[in-house]
Amino acid sequence: MTTTESGASSSAALEECLSLMDGLLAQPFPETNFHDDTGCGGPEHRVRILRASQDFGVDGDGHAAREADAGLRECLDALSAALTTRWGEPRVVDLWPYSKAGYEGEAVSEPINFLSQLAGSMQVWTHQGSGRWLALTIGQEDKELPLELLAAVGRTAVFDPSADSRS
Repeated sequence: MTTTESGASSSAALEECLSLMDGLLAQPFPETNFHDDTGCGGPEHRVRILRASQDFGVDGDGHAAREADAGLRECLDALSAALTTRWGEPRVVDLWPYSKAGYEGEAVSEPINFLSQLAGSMQVWTHQGSGRWLALTIGQEDKELPLELLAAVGRTAVFDPSADSRS
């Protein structure tokens, strides 16, 4: 896991994140679910923490959280621009309907279920020829925990407009 620093979107940091995402797209999905300090995954998905801020337990005025969010958004924007150059414009997916469906007891596929508990939306690119999609988002489990820039890879069918949007 990496932490945010000034110059978060430097060329070296950008290349490191792009390399991590290329690795996610190339790796087979794990046979069983796992969760570790770099991310999580399962039979149809992988999620990787690309960058993370510090905890915010003592951030009374919210200044540190706002500063960390700005740094992660700068990195997200740079990665988004690089991926858009590679694969075209992303699709923005609103995660709120998935979060709501999960809270109402409906089955929501992974990693959408996981991401919908951390973020409000994500940018998604279809990786041609692999049957996979790659998404970027910034999420946070709790206001005192780190903000995280996340990359997720899953099966393309999740975003097939002719299929149920939450399956």
